[in-house]
Amino acid sequence: MNTASITYLGELRTQATHIRSGRQIITDAPVDNHGKGEAFSPTDLVSSALVSCMMTVIGIMAQTHQIDVSGMEGEVLKVMGTDPRRISELKVLLRFPRDYKEHDRVLIERTARTCPVAKSLHPDLGQDIQFSYAHGR
Repeated sequence: MNTASITYLGELRTQATHIRSGRQIITDAPVDNHGKGEAFSPTDLVSSALVSCMMTVIGIMAQTHQIDVSGMEGEVLKVMGTDPRRISELKVLLRFPRDYKEHDRVLIERTARTCPVAKSLHPDLGQDIQFSYAHGR
């Protein structure tokens, strides 16, 4: 079974439907590439997928090791390159509302850096991953 079905709606907009759940996502081309910028662009989704994947696998690891990561937040800055137009770097910040023992930090950071999306992106795409804990590092 397919993962998603995508329809071009015109005016540089698409609608993706997740087959299993029926949930939908709209994408628009960004303003700097002839679009309206009224929704996530496809490259915004790639950027967001990286952080979502990191947070998901951290959550799975945290359940296994009884580490409380509730309240974890993430941000991503997408840097676009030219010739060819592509994502050249993703700058990620993962924030945690508490501090952790060094062992738990190592687990969190290793897990984030090895999530399936991070490992699926081309090695030329820079990934600057930063972690912020309540009591600093």
